[in-house]
Parts: sequence; structure tokens; C-alpha cells
Amino acid sequence: MPTVGVKRDILFSALGRAYSDEEFDELCFEFGLELDEITSEKEIISKEQGDSKASGASDVILYKIDVPANRYDLLCLEGLVRGLNPLNFGSTNHFWLNPLMFIVAEGGSASGLRVTQGVYTRRLCWYSILRQTSTLCRKRSLVAIGTHDLDTISGPFMYTAKAPTDISFKPLNQTKEYTATQLMSLYKTDSHLRHYLHIIEDKPVYPIIYDSNGIVLSMPPIINGDHSKISLKTRNVFIECTATDLTKAKIVLDMMVTMFSEYCAQPFTVEETEVVYPDGKTYMYPELAYRKEKLSAEFINRKVGINESTERIAQLLTRMCLFSQATGSGDEIEVEIPPTRSDVIHACDIMEDAAIAYGFNNITRTTPRSYTVANQLPLNKLTELLRQDLAAAGFTEALNFVLCSQEDIADKLGKKISETRAAHISNPKTAEFQVARTTLLPGLLKTLAANRKMPLPLKLFEISDVVLKDNTKDVGARNSRRFCAVYYNKSPGFEVIHGLLDRTMQLLEVKVGSREGYHIRAADDSTFFSGRCAEIFVHGKSVGHLGVLHPDVIERFELTMPCSALEMDIELFL
Repeated sequence: MPTVGVKRDILFSALGRAYSDEEFDELCFEFGLELDEITSEKEIISKEQGDSKASGASDVILYKIDVPANRYDLLCLEGLVRGLNPLNFGSTNHFWLNPLMFIVAEGGSASGLRVTQGVYTRRLCWYSILRQTSTLCRKRSLVAIGTHDLDTISGPFMYTAKAPTDISFKPLNQTKEYTATQLMSLYKTDSHLRHYLHIIEDKPVYPIIYDSNGIVLSMPPIINGDHSKISLKTRNVFIECTATDLTKAKIVLDMMVTMFSEYCAQPFTVEETEVVYPDGKTYMYPELAYRKEKLSAEFINRKVGINESTERIAQLLTRMCLFSQATGSGDEIEVEIPPTRSDVIHACDIMEDAAIAYGFNNITRTTPRSYTVANQLPLNKLTELLRQDLAAAGFTEALNFVLCSQEDIADKLGKKISETRAAHISNPKTAEFQVARTTLLPGLLKTLAANRKMPLPLKLFEISDVVLKDNTKDVGARNSRRFCAVYYNKSPGFEVIHGLLDRTMQLLEVKVGSREGYHIRAADDSTFFSGRCAEIFVHGKSVGHLGVLHPDVIERFELTMPCSALEMDIELFL
């Protein structure tokens, strides 16, 4: 959950009344928020950097408030006040659009704005939190935001792409011009911006926004130009959003302009922008679209567990900034969803807001109509029983990552990746996590390699899921529960791993037998040493392999001594 820091006195002033810490904590709880911490700038610096660094810091009280991850409208003081005020007083605001003609990715303008120091500071804080939000901007990888002093630039604006060497401008808070290539080098040591360079660094062209005079507004998603930066003298703000996801761009732009619009000469009024796409199609942004949904009071009463009239429920929803009224057709309610509430996508979201306004503590406790007794899944129960007995047999349990590299499950085991039925990650962040594992053996061998200096013998086991492609499943893959064990010593110890197989079958109450029980049969597998590999059959069906690992496999995993291994599927034993 994102955490928003707001100054207590400014928040109380905006809310129109003061609260004790306990009262405000209760108000947040009723609204579905959490007052996480009461602190100050001085206290934060003191904790992080020591008392000596905190000597000149502010003692102003800060409230750290945890906000639900989908409530983007609550990521700033203005949004919190709009949300909490209607909860107490029932007021709502409507947003209005005036036309403005530009050509840009997506944009909007707030006119007649008075930028005070407080507004300027809060803009930066909310701007930062919104960009970092994991579900929305994804640290600028999906959406980048730029705010500009409209009086210093002139439209139409052009959003295009150029080679890094062809881009030259003075970036924000710098004293001279740099090419895009030089900027990449400059910001590699910047503690803030270096985290975003990878998004475009290896691309042949970089995105860039110019005004009609060739002045650079920004090079998204890295840095804005210094020419159009906002100052305390700014009166008209131009907001642009560039994105790889149009839906998220619309949400971010709506959030930005609705929060800025509070400080306009005509409050809650912004100017829209005409956006012309390469194919010639034109759209007006921000949309600030209001939409209406209809649902029944009976649905809300039944889901929440209350018994309120249609008019009362409409009042509760209006208190949550969802203007609602009874349509007069039975118990039907028409709900108007404002552009700030992108989290409302289903009737259940509206029902949840009604429950919040009603007060969770006011809902009468009732006994469930049906009784059920929780029970462990059979596969998990079998897994837990096996784990205990295998540990009692002298083996140590290991837990490894489900994701691994292609090399781990293919090349290192002497197999081809095409034969493994592996599910591949489309955009792996590292070579260590390219595919979902199809076998537990590589993880155990890497664990052995990390602990090879421990006293011998090393006896490890793991019972976990592997992932296999399966066209019969709706997602194209399935999980399979496997049991794998390894024995690492100066001698291969095939008899030890064979004995563990016998013990496991004894625990599973499977007798030795070629038809009704289990047996092993000599087999060839590139992972195992030739002539030292066997296939395991249970009731005539192959369930796994055991044997002595091939010397090449041992060497590829940086091991120096012989190792025997066993791996089999345990789902058959349910």
C-alpha cells in the first residue's frame, strides 16, 4: 500500500476542523485508510541519518497515511480532503472542460493557477508517489508525467522520436545544454534518475516533445526541459502524459488535472487538449468522463448485511463522492462515477463504498447461514506427511525458486530446451529467472554447490511444484508436485538413494511388484551416468528416475564429487 505523508495542521485546516490523533485514526479507519505513523521531518532524518543531520529540520507534525493501492485519487492532500470531507459533510465537486488546441501525446491545462509554496511542494510529492505506484505508472515504465509553465512555451506541441545524438537541450535544474547521449552518462550517477535510464537507454531513438519554436519540453520518461519548469510565478500549467498503455495514461492525466484544478481561477475547471495521432485521428484529452451505473438497493443490503431504504443507500453513496439517487423504478439506484474514481469498475466496488459509509462497525454481526469445516487439500496433506518422514530419514529439506534460467533446466542437464516443455517468461528481468522450472534437480544441485564446504555427506530433498506446458489447460500450463532428493559424497551412494525410494514407497503403502506395485527398470537419460540410471514405474506407469549423475552435469553445477539423485511425481499416489 502506498504511504502518503501530509502535514497535520494543513490537513486539519483543509478539513475545516481539528482532530485528536485518536479521532483522526478512527476517521481513517472508517474510510478504509490507516494512520500508519505520526512523526516529523526532524524525527525521520534523526532516525535515518542521526541527530547531527536533523538539527535544522522542521518539527511540524506529519501524518503518514496508508492508502489502498487502487485509490489513486487519495495520493495527495487534495484527494484525501475530498474523500474525507464528503464522509462528514456530503459535499461533492464537478469538473468542467474548456477547449484548448495542441498536438501532444496526451495533455491538459490548468489556467489562472496560483502556485504557492505549499501547492508547489505538494505537487512534487504527489507527482513522485503517482509515478512510483506499482499498479499504475510502474516507475515510469508505463506512464511518464510532465508539468510545464504554459506561458513560457507555445503550441502546437510535437511528440516525436529522434536519435540520441540529434537531441540537445538544457535539462531541468542544469546550467548548460546536453545531448541525449551525454544525459545518459550524466545521470548514471544520479541517485534518483539512474533507475529510469534503462527504459530507453538501449533504443535507437529517444522520445522527445517540442513546442512550435523547437523548445524541448521533456524527454520522457527521463527528464523535463529547464525552459518550461514550474515556479512560484507560474499561473498556467500544461500537463502532458506519455505512456505505453493508453488506459493508464488517461487515468494519470485525469488524476493530475483534477488535483491541480482546485487552485484554478475558476475552481475545478481545466482546458482540454486536441491530440492528433499519426493516422490523422483526433481526440480530446483529458476526457474527465462521468459514467453512470444502475444497481438495486436489495443487492447492496444483501451483500453488506444491512437493511436500509433505497434513499438511505443513495445518501451513503453520495457521502463517498459517488452522487446517487433513486430512479423511482422499484429499488433501483443510479450512481454517477466521477473521473477521479477509476477504481470503480463493478457493482461490488459500489457496494463496498456503501459499506464504508455505513460503517463496518455498525453492521450487525450474524451467524453464517451455512457451516463448513476447513480441511487440508489431499495433495498438501500428503506433502506434509512425506516431509516429516523424509527429514526423519536423515535428509535436509531445501526450498528453491520456481523460476530459473534456461541453462539450468536444459544445457546443464544435457538436454535441449525444446524438450523440456518449459513455460517461458516473456520479459525476464534477469538471466536467472527466464523460465518456470520443469524439474527440482537444478535447484538442489545449486544448493549443494553453495554448501559444498559443509561436512560430508550432504543429503537434501525438496517437495514442490514444477510447471509444465499443457495445451489441455485454459492457461496453457499446469503445476505438478514433485519429490526430489540428492546424495553428495566421496562415493556416489546409489544404494542410499535407492534405499530412500524404498522407504518412500513403504510410507506410501506401495509394495514391490511389476503390475500392482512399483519397480525400477534400466534406462538411458542424458542427465545420468550411462548404465547407472533407472526409471521408476508405479502400477505400470512411469513416475520418475533415479541414478548417479553424469560427471559433466556435476561439473556444470560446479561440484567436485559424485552425486546420486532421485526425482518422481507424487500426484499419482493420491
